[in-house]
Amino acid sequence: MKLAERSNISPSLTLAMNTKAKEMKRRGIDVISFAAGEPDFPTPDHVKEAAKKAIDENKTYYTPASGIPELKELVVKKLKEENGLEYSIDQVVINSGAKHSAFNALAVTVDEGDEVIIPAPYWVSYSEMVNILGGKCVFIETREDKGFKITPADLEKAITEKTKVLLLNSPNNPTGAVYSKEELYHIAELLEDIDIFILSDEIYEKIVYDGREHVSIATYSEKIKEKTIVVNGLSKAFSMTGWRIGYTAGPKEVISAIGKLQGHSSGNPPSISQWAGVAALKSDCSFLNEWVSEFSRRRDYIVENLNSTPFISCSKPEGAFYVFPNVSETFGKEFNGYKINDSVDLANYLLEYGKIATVPGKAFGVDGYIRISFATSMENIEKGMQRLKDALTI
Repeated sequence: MKLAERSNISPSLTLAMNTKAKEMKRRGIDVISFAAGEPDFPTPDHVKEAAKKAIDENKTYYTPASGIPELKELVVKKLKEENGLEYSIDQVVINSGAKHSAFNALAVTVDEGDEVIIPAPYWVSYSEMVNILGGKCVFIETREDKGFKITPADLEKAITEKTKVLLLNSPNNPTGAVYSKEELYHIAELLEDIDIFILSDEIYEKIVYDGREHVSIATYSEKIKEKTIVVNGLSKAFSMTGWRIGYTAGPKEVISAIGKLQGHSSGNPPSISQWAGVAALKSDCSFLNEWVSEFSRRRDYIVENLNSTPFISCSKPEGAFYVFPNVSETFGKEFNGYKINDSVDLANYLLEYGKIATVPGKAFGVDGYIRISFATSMENIEKGMQRLKDALTI
C-alpha cells in the first residue's frame, strides 16, 4: 500500500537533536542540551492554580471548537491594549499551540501550487507545513550583516502572480532578529495594494532586549490589517509550552474557516489549558521583567564566549532566546577524528564528542550556522561553552 504524497515529511531536526540528547541522558551520559525551544522557568503558580480549580469545577468537557468565549475576550483585550489592534470576538480563534495556529492559517489560505514567501533562516516547520498543503516555498535568503532581515526590494523580487502568503516571524527563531516599526512599515507599504495574505508569527513578542519594542505589521493600516493573520500564544511568554494554547486573529472569513477546520480535525484545545490561559492573560506579567533580564544576562555571556571560541563568530540577537553563531570556518576541518563538512556534521560531533546538543543550521534553511538555545541555566551555559571550546580546539 502506498502512502499519500503529503506523508513525505522531513523529520524535525530540532526535535531529533533534543530526542537524541534525552536518550543519551537516559543512558546516564552527561549531556547539556541547547536544543530545546522553551523557557526553563516554571509555569507561574497562579496559572497552575487556575488549572487545578478548573479540574475541581469539572471544566473538563468539550468546549466550542474555536475556544471558550472567556479566553477569546481576553485575547481581544490583550491585542487592543498591548498591540494597538482592534478585533471583535469572531475575529479570534483559540488553537492547540501556535504551531497549530500557523498550520491552520496556512491550511485555509494555501491551495495546490500557491507560493508562500519565507525569509531564511526560518523556523523548521514552516516549509514542511507548506509542502504538506501542496504549496510552493519561495525562500528569500537574508544576510547576517543585514541583521537576517528582508527588505522591500528583496520582497518585491520574490512576489509573483502565484504568491499567496508572506510568512513573517519577528522576533525570529532561530536568529533572534527583531524588525523595527520602520522596517515593518516599509514592507507594509509595498504590500498594501498587493493581494496576498501576511502571516505574522509573533510568539516571541515578549522576549526582546536592549529597549527594543515588538511591533505587529498589522498596525500599519486598516488595509494591511485586513490581510494580516496574527499568530501568537502562551508558550513562550508564560512558559506554557506543554499546555498547548495558541491563538489566531485576523479577517473574519479566515478565522471562521479555521474554526470549521478545527471542528472537523482537532476539535477544541484542551479545556483545562484554556481556563489556565484565562488566568495567564489576566496577569500583570510583571514576572516577565525578571525572566527577560535573566535571558539578557545569559545572552551576553554566551555571545562573548562564542566570539572567543575558535572558528566561531556570533552576532547578538535582538529577541527570542537563541543565538545563531556562524560556524562555517569549521567546515573542511577535522576534530578528534571527526571530519566536518556541514552544520549537521558539526552538530552530531558536538553531541557525540562534546556532549552538548545544538541544532544544525540546515534545519532552518541555511548551512554555516548552528542554533544554540540559552533557555537553560547559567550553570549549564558555562559548562556547555567550555565543552564547545574544548571540542573545537585542534
